[in-house]
Amino acid sequence: MEKTITIDGRQVAFKSSGALPKRYKMQFGRDYFSDMLAMKSMSEEIVDGKGEMQSVNFDLFYDIAWTLAKTADSSIPDPVSWLDEFDVFPIADILPQIQELITASISSNNAKKK
Repeated sequence: MEKTITIDGRQVAFKSSGALPKRYKMQFGRDYFSDMLAMKSMSEEIVDGKGEMQSVNFDLFYDIAWTLAKTADSSIPDPVSWLDEFDVFPIADILPQIQELITASISSNNAKKK
């Protein structure tokens, strides 16, 4: 699954594939699925009003966005260099647009087969 969105006036492709969790672990040394659960928990706490913005690990959001972009375009540089290419990288605006790709990376195909 692939999606292109505009960030800071540039078209940026994002892609979810079977290699996404491995690429994430290779780059960041963390388990993709564990980080997804942590991110989901943080998001729910913020929505419920129980969480505080100080407790949010924004690195997870940036790291997942980079991995989705790297999966779409293998020529993009390391995460910091890639983020430096943008004057602004509004993760609060980007995350909802790539949510479907994130969900696809952890969803089961069983529902699709029925």
